[in-house]
Amino acid sequence: MKNVIILGANEGIGYYLAKQLLENGYNVGIFDINIDNLQELSTIYPTQLLTVKCNAESNEDIKSAVNQFIKKFQKIDIAIHNACKCTFDSVENTDEEIYKEVFDINYFGALRLTKNVVEYMKKTGGKIIYTSSGVGVMGFTKISPYASSKGAIESLAKCMNIEYKKYGITFHIFHPPLTRTKSASPLPVPKEFMADPEKVGRGLARHINKKSFILCHSLSQKVQTMGCYLFPIKMGKLMSKMTEAYEQDLKDKQEEAQVKVLKKTYNIQVNYSQTLNKTKVDGIQRTNEMNKRTEKDETER
Repeated sequence: MKNVIILGANEGIGYYLAKQLLENGYNVGIFDINIDNLQELSTIYPTQLLTVKCNAESNEDIKSAVNQFIKKFQKIDIAIHNACKCTFDSVENTDEEIYKEVFDINYFGALRLTKNVVEYMKKTGGKIIYTSSGVGVMGFTKISPYASSKGAIESLAKCMNIEYKKYGITFHIFHPPLTRTKSASPLPVPKEFMADPEKVGRGLARHINKKSFILCHSLSQKVQTMGCYLFPIKMGKLMSKMTEAYEQDLKDKQEEAQVKVLKKTYNIQVNYSQTLNKTKVDGIQRTNEMNKRTEKDETER
């Protein structure tokens, strides 16, 4: 039975990755800033699952969580950094502090986890996995903080592979597709183009013991990822162009909808004014007719 730590698994890909591993008989430690969604798993797997509230930005939190995991399961076979922060805006509209916040979770969170587990893995060997993204390889429009941080952990994994080879510790990269997760929600991409987080998470769990540097949930995703590595600039431009075209189309449709609403509102106002004017005219005509009848009656009398 293997022991796995996942930093960032309260929801999305990480949640289903953990669920599949538990179903496969693994011992799993989930460290996350929010663990409210894990109660059901804790009830089903009371001896296999350890949940710890943990901030990826805090070395003290990670160190404490790792120590709790060691106390419960004695050793670490696999450690996965899956916590992430993603923003979507142009570089001019993104403060430097946003870049620091994104890197603090996406890159330094991975570094903190690594530093806290290698001291145990040096004795027994093990595997450390960082969740990356295609945008970290090919680039993408209006997502430079996130993409840069993912590019950084790719380099970190390569460096660590060299540095810790003699201890039997290997480093790998998860490459999931664009998935319907909270972190991907700012992206102006049709939901039907995004992968199902359960399918991706369970698929990654099934490939977790492979020796490849790049680990994907499916063969088709592996082929697409290799395309990003072979043609990073072309793929980045193509995907960005498609996204911008969709974003513009969405904007045009929103403007059309606003115009229709304005036209409808205008027509209602015009109809109301016309009805009001007709009512006034009819009222004046009826008043004049009544006055004429009154005058006629008085004359006849």
